[in-house]
Amino acid sequence: MSTVLSTVVDYVAHGESGVKRPSRSLLHLNSAPTLSGSGRSTQPAQTAANGAQEEFELQSAATDPPAPVDDPELRLPNRGSLAIMIATNALLEFAFFVTISSAAMYAEYLGGSALFSGLTIGIPAVTSGLALIPLTRYDGGQYSLPLKVAYISVFLGSILYAVAYRAHFLYLILIGRIVSGFGFSGFMYAKRYCSDPRIIGIRRRTTLASWLVLGQGFGFSVGPFVGGLLYKVGFSNQVFNGYTSSGWVTSFITVFFTIASLYLFEDLPKPHRVFSSNSVELGAASALASAPPVPAEVPVEQYGIWQLSGQQWGVIISMCWSSMSCFFVLSSWDSNIPIFTAAAFNYTPYAAGNFIALGGIATLPFLLASVRYSPRFQDRTVLATGSVIGLTGLVLALVLLATDRVVFGSFYVCWVLVALGFNLASTCTLSLLSKQLPNAWNSRTSVAIQYSNYCGRVTGSILGGAGVQMGMKNYIAVQIGVVGVGALLHLTFWKQLKAKTG
Repeated sequence: MSTVLSTVVDYVAHGESGVKRPSRSLLHLNSAPTLSGSGRSTQPAQTAANGAQEEFELQSAATDPPAPVDDPELRLPNRGSLAIMIATNALLEFAFFVTISSAAMYAEYLGGSALFSGLTIGIPAVTSGLALIPLTRYDGGQYSLPLKVAYISVFLGSILYAVAYRAHFLYLILIGRIVSGFGFSGFMYAKRYCSDPRIIGIRRRTTLASWLVLGQGFGFSVGPFVGGLLYKVGFSNQVFNGYTSSGWVTSFITVFFTIASLYLFEDLPKPHRVFSSNSVELGAASALASAPPVPAEVPVEQYGIWQLSGQQWGVIISMCWSSMSCFFVLSSWDSNIPIFTAAAFNYTPYAAGNFIALGGIATLPFLLASVRYSPRFQDRTVLATGSVIGLTGLVLALVLLATDRVVFGSFYVCWVLVALGFNLASTCTLSLLSKQLPNAWNSRTSVAIQYSNYCGRVTGSILGGAGVQMGMKNYIAVQIGVVGVGALLHLTFWKQLKAKTG
């Protein structure tokens, strides 16, 4: 009877989940004192019950599934904070590209040239790169300060850009874009947040990078469309008109994002310095759990460049060049399309904005699919696939220009291939680096990739503005050469680029 009772109690203690829980009834049964006069008669039965209980526990341990545990490789942060960071990245992309449609006409109205308009498109990347130097020094490993700088700078810069019309001062456009550029430092912090080993598991980084690129596709498609639409509507007055409305709309949206971030975003605590492991396959939690804390007097320089091998340096150079080339080509096409289509097809800024937007919209379903499926493939495979698609668009454009067969349909196909390919390729540069290098290098790799992006944005925007003047065939040939160098680096370090998927 005791054996049956102990088995029933033990079954109830397991519950529906199959996870073993201690039974208070069983403890009382096993530890109950023996009554005088009957202890000798009950002791054999009690011993048999204990033996049956031990046998059942051994069988249960062998057959029951293990208790669920949190996998550090699949770690994700607070949903509200993650949504704010991804949405802020989309806002910054929108603010960067919304002026593209009317920038050339705005500059011409105030006495500037097409090259000057290309400079206004690319100059924010320069100031953003300069802003990263003090920000990365004083951010303390957190994100609230960079977010505030981003919102305030974009708000003020957009207003200055809009006021230039009323002041009739050409260089106020440039000043406004420079001020906005300080806010575009948020690009780096969005990338760093989505690869931060304190909150993001190693198998989540490619997925989040795909979300960032989806926001990037939203920005360079919706931004030019909205800018061109506002130009067409006109709003003919001295303050809110076709040239200035993009600045006013951007400043209003930025205020909304600022208020939302105050309520939804939860910052990370300041990180403690720990010894890093050279293994790149360890999750952040395991590294922090196994590594002893570093005394306060130990400098951060202990994670020096001398810890990296030659192969790791090759991966860094390859990813930085790939990142630069992606944004070099995308920015050059964004700034060149309004100028080239005006000369070739007599397009207005509204029509040019629609052309850019239609190409971007065509890529969005593929970028959305990449959020779901690209984590199943190696990052190096995604990078190679995107580069091949984009290079196909460049080669096709060169052939069309050489044979003088550029029409709307053929040029549109080239733009879609370029936009899709290089946006897809840009998803995995930082995520791959974060998987290849120690966790302590996440901030450094984020800065390196972002500076590569800025370099591509600036040089690409200037090249696009001068594309018609230098000759469109030469303009496309320069881009093919840049992508070709990246392809050689990619093939050279193909084996070293292998990393975990996800």
